[in-house]
Amino acid sequence: MSYNITLIPGDGVGPEVTKATRRAIEATGVDIKWDLAVMGDTAQDLFGTPLPEYVFDSIRRNKVALKGPVTTPVGYGFRSVNVALRQGMDLYACLRPCKTYPGIVSLYDNVDLVIVRENTEDLYCGIEFERGSPEAYKLIGLVNDATGKQVRPDSGFSLKMISDTGTRKIVKFAFEYARKHGRKKVSAVHKANILKFSDGLFLSVARDVAKEYDDIEFEDVVVDTVCMRLVRRPQDYDVLVLPNLYGDFMSELTAGLVGGLGLAPGANLGDDIAVFEPTHGSAPKYAGKNKVNPMAMMLSGVMMLRHIGEVKAADLLESAIASVLKEGKSITYDIKSDLGEALAPVGTNQVGDAVVERVEQLKRGPHEK
Repeated sequence: MSYNITLIPGDGVGPEVTKATRRAIEATGVDIKWDLAVMGDTAQDLFGTPLPEYVFDSIRRNKVALKGPVTTPVGYGFRSVNVALRQGMDLYACLRPCKTYPGIVSLYDNVDLVIVRENTEDLYCGIEFERGSPEAYKLIGLVNDATGKQVRPDSGFSLKMISDTGTRKIVKFAFEYARKHGRKKVSAVHKANILKFSDGLFLSVARDVAKEYDDIEFEDVVVDTVCMRLVRRPQDYDVLVLPNLYGDFMSELTAGLVGGLGLAPGANLGDDIAVFEPTHGSAPKYAGKNKVNPMAMMLSGVMMLRHIGEVKAADLLESAIASVLKEGKSITYDIKSDLGEALAPVGTNQVGDAVVERVEQLKRGPHEK
């Protein structure tokens, strides 16, 4: 079977990690016709906008995209190109698995948890009022009239918006994911003890949805408590579902538990569209230096292969990546720094070579040369 998939190399180190990942995916033998598209700084230079409409058209047409990290232009244009893409395509679920692999030096063993982050609401909804603006003064007046509380006139505002609709979608997504993948527990993370009408709504809806899934354990836990517990016993968690801002923070924290952002894949999912990308940024200072770890991008490719139903190919690629990590010879500086001076780091391209070679070896089998 052949697949049409949008390929967005991205900016900074994006083209390098994308190239290595494309080679690794193609080595599995899956027939993919890549539909090349650009966004971010590259698109700004070519089209005068960091997010051209044809990118949306390509992803809507193909339903699946593999995306490298992109740079949001500073001082003009979108607040965030990534957020604009997610909101424009209603990619309401951000999925970020965090898993330990043998060979990676970590404080923890046997971590295998999944962050499910709501992607379109909360403080990232983009509703803000600048200090001193007419809109800010109007809001100050509204708060005063509605509550009697005095707000400092030199305040700026960012609106935290959490809806029943958005919460219900993301919590159902988390439970459906848990059920499909044999997960045992869903933890809803919140600050409802303080934020009664935003996080309180999130918690109330989560509890309501949980009643539909009596085959899966459910708990709710305050966000600061989760942070403490994750650094003590991350193995206690399975699937965590969170509002947007907490999910952003927690994704970084859990990536640190398993080896860093170089091993942290991700996906942004809607009802019928999926965009797969690494968690890390574009790191423009490393662009063209053959330095950055491509494995987060490769593991995002593993997620993509599973999404399109190519489970054997996904397992093959993940096994190849795990084997290269365990061997410890073809690793980049971010992983090597934890292993001491015995192993010299290699570059992005060399990791790509090693993973492709391991894929080919695994395809041949243990008794074939």
